[in-house]
Amino acid sequence: MEQKKVKRKIRSYPIVVLSVFFAGLFGVMLIYISYYSYAHRQVLMNNSYNTRQQILVKQNSRGTIYSRDGDVLAYSQVDESGAETRVYPYGREFAHVVGYSTHGRAGIEYMANYYLINTSIDLSDKVALDTKGVKYPGDNCTSTLDVALQEVAFNALSARKGAVVVSDPTTGEILAMVSKPDFEPSSISAEWDSLLQDKSPDAKLLNRATQGLYPPGSTFKIVTALAYIKDHPSDYDNYRFTCSGRFTIDDESISCFHGETHGSEDFTSSFANSCNSSFANIGTGISRKVFKTTLDQLLFGKDLPLDMLYSKSRAAIDESTSVGDVMQLSIGQGATAMTPMHLNMITCAIANKGVLMKPYLIQQIKSADGRVIKSYSPEVCRHLMTQEQAATLTGMMEAVVEQGTASRLKGLSYTCAGKTGSAEFNSSSSDSHAWFTGFAPADDPKICVTIIVENAGSGGSFAVPIAKRIFDAYFGAE
Repeated sequence: MEQKKVKRKIRSYPIVVLSVFFAGLFGVMLIYISYYSYAHRQVLMNNSYNTRQQILVKQNSRGTIYSRDGDVLAYSQVDESGAETRVYPYGREFAHVVGYSTHGRAGIEYMANYYLINTSIDLSDKVALDTKGVKYPGDNCTSTLDVALQEVAFNALSARKGAVVVSDPTTGEILAMVSKPDFEPSSISAEWDSLLQDKSPDAKLLNRATQGLYPPGSTFKIVTALAYIKDHPSDYDNYRFTCSGRFTIDDESISCFHGETHGSEDFTSSFANSCNSSFANIGTGISRKVFKTTLDQLLFGKDLPLDMLYSKSRAAIDESTSVGDVMQLSIGQGATAMTPMHLNMITCAIANKGVLMKPYLIQQIKSADGRVIKSYSPEVCRHLMTQEQAATLTGMMEAVVEQGTASRLKGLSYTCAGKTGSAEFNSSSSDSHAWFTGFAPADDPKICVTIIVENAGSGGSFAVPIAKRIFDAYFGAE
């Protein structure tokens, strides 16, 4: 009898162990699902399949979006029948960055959607509104956007296609973001089908600032210069080159913009003059491993610390990369492609002593009765370079203004550091995008500006004047 009892215990032991194991596993899964649902509640709420959104939209009136100074950028208007219409007072000026609240949403309307359709008013206020049969007011969003700078950037870009990003390099706040061609957000529903069916290269719904991929041209020489400094830390300042307007190695050639001859140059003057020949030579003198490491550190092909929709920039090199492709990479051509936002982030890191702050567009979320629900503050993202490397690049970018291709920013009431670019985008050397990226004041940066003007030509001729208008507006210069 005793033997039978022992046998039963032995047989039941694995069942008990498995039961305990699966019960524990189920418990862990429940904890993980609960944590994930809480941590990603905004993403889950924004999912178009989440019917909870529709319940909240019927119950709450969508909150208001404000600029950093309290200007209304988007609000909901309710008519006598209770129908709600989203209104955008500044129209096209903030089209991409503020976005729209229908058809999947975009911009801040997407980023702050969780709060805009929720309400945080007191229970007593809810009861009072219930008795009137009125919707609860949604939470309001205060953005980092500056209306004055946005208007200047919008008007300066005029009818050209392109993008402008303006940010504070010390905090990561995005002060302005413009993309053209644009659209009228108030009539997005009526125009939606035609915008989607538009086969022209306009791509009006595309936010070129964060999603537009362009050859960076000579602005990429910032990256090449950093890689060279890393590879030649003790002797980069001894670099010398004589530019004849063309550089050839292994039957591969690179020409300077419009065949210009720069003559005798050092490292800084090669950068200031934006000499393609010299930088093709510099690029071939950089260890492939160091160049690749630099690209990785600067987040090429990587996820960016952005809460908005964006495209990943492309730039690659390894031991199998041909000399010709290395030369093209070194001057920002070939297969290399960047978004203006990514270039702005690298420029901000240079201005901020090598430290990249996380870019952000939302300052605060407040309830309709003024209580702060959530605040966003500056957040260190990562170190893209050392303080010494950032200082060296700043000095080189100052030389671009003082003696190089951005001389239109010279002799102003404020000092600037920057880099221009003329990026060829097809086989014709006459077709190029105009770039500028830079910051001011050079010795104590407060504002960083990145600009691309599609098919405009020289960065110094077309992008720099736009940058000047933005800098002037920021510093109150005439």
